[in-house]
Amino acid sequence: MCRNGLNGFDAAYTFGAYEGNLRQLIHLFKYGRIETLGSPLGRLLMRALPLDQQFDIVAPMPMHWLRRWDRGFNQAETLARYVASRSGIPVKAAAQRLRSTPAQAGLSSAARRRNVTGVFRANPRVDLKGRRILLVDDVLTTGATAGACAMALKRAGAARVTVLTVARADRRNWVEPLRVGRGINSSHFSLGVS
Repeated sequence: MCRNGLNGFDAAYTFGAYEGNLRQLIHLFKYGRIETLGSPLGRLLMRALPLDQQFDIVAPMPMHWLRRWDRGFNQAETLARYVASRSGIPVKAAAQRLRSTPAQAGLSSAARRRNVTGVFRANPRVDLKGRRILLVDDVLTTGATAGACAMALKRAGAARVTVLTVARADRRNWVEPLRVGRGINSSHFSLGVS
């Protein structure tokens, strides 16, 4: 649950903090349109992937078609395809973004939640009933976008939604790091889940 009890994802894993060199790489990837950074950033994602859990679908965070057209690619899809190719889990566009919204950067937590309310729906062509979804994105800040997307996936029958990101921007609610993967430290955090 998020701070207001509205978060739809069950767990979130990330490689590192959204600062320093990692932040610069993500900016070059996302805003500099250097899509080839998807492989090195994908390798970092694989280090954060919890190997003690099973997933049925790798799903990229959906991007509105207008923003995708402007950027030239969906960075979350590039990362999700990397994870799928290395893990053997099929990648599917499990969710769709219904409308374009202002960028989340610079908005308060409450404004971020309002900004993404009703924005996502499950893709009707993807069977989600009972599926364990690994939702992939580049950065998680407050969890508002991931939570809204996860809620749409769960309304369509997904059993569990786990978020996997390269970086985490807001570390106020982290719990102690878990050892996952191949003995690499990754962080699992909660947005107020009790």
